[in-house]
Amino acid sequence: MTFDGTWKVDRNDNYEKFMEIMGVNMVKRKLAAHDNLKVTLKQTGDSFHVSETSAFRTLELDFTSGVTFEYSLADGTELTGTWTIDGETLKGSFTRKDNGKLLTTTRVVQGDELIQSYNYEGVDAKRIFKRC
Repeated sequence: MTFDGTWKVDRNDNYEKFMEIMGVNMVKRKLAAHDNLKVTLKQTGDSFHVSETSAFRTLELDFTSGVTFEYSLADGTELTGTWTIDGETLKGSFTRKDNGKLLTTTRVVQGDELIQSYNYEGVDAKRIFKRC
């Protein structure tokens, strides 16, 4: 499947500003910008298994396209939402439990890169991962 593989963060675009708007404090923003995040994705039909490892945490997550689930960001922000498959794109729509605001995200593979884009409160950011 398109997303299958292990991906290591290579670079960020406007990620620190995005985290600031999300309410992440300055110390955590500085640390997160250099977290050496590695994501392993395994797709089986509409179901996904995700393993995230970074300097700060390890997380295992299973989800099915279109099925609502709960998730906590590395800073502890709790979300509820869904990932859906739209062609060659994974689209995420998540609502923060603390303030009801919407966070949208996409994952798309281009060549040997996985590009994860985020939007929150009008601020866009990207994290670009390289296939390991």
